[in-house]
Amino acid sequence: MPNIKSAIKRVTTSQKAQDANISQKNDMRTAVKNAKAAVENNTDNKQELVTLAVKKIDKAAKNNLIHANKAGRLKSQVMRSN
Repeated sequence: MPNIKSAIKRVTTSQKAQDANISQKNDMRTAVKNAKAAVENNTDNKQELVTLAVKKIDKAAKNNLIHANKAGRLKSQVMRSN
């Protein structure tokens, strides 16, 4: 555990940032999973789920949670099955 005051603060802010990043990444994964399932089962709201998934993928890529190429690949997979 750090002894210096600024290091203690840094541990706290790093933990908050990590929690936020993990939460956002999990939301993105869930949205992609729901969109793929909706397209596979041909549900009524598949278009809005695909749109939501693309939005979450773009936001994760913008915040450097995933690589830009991975974002493009995921968006392609979600839209291709549409």
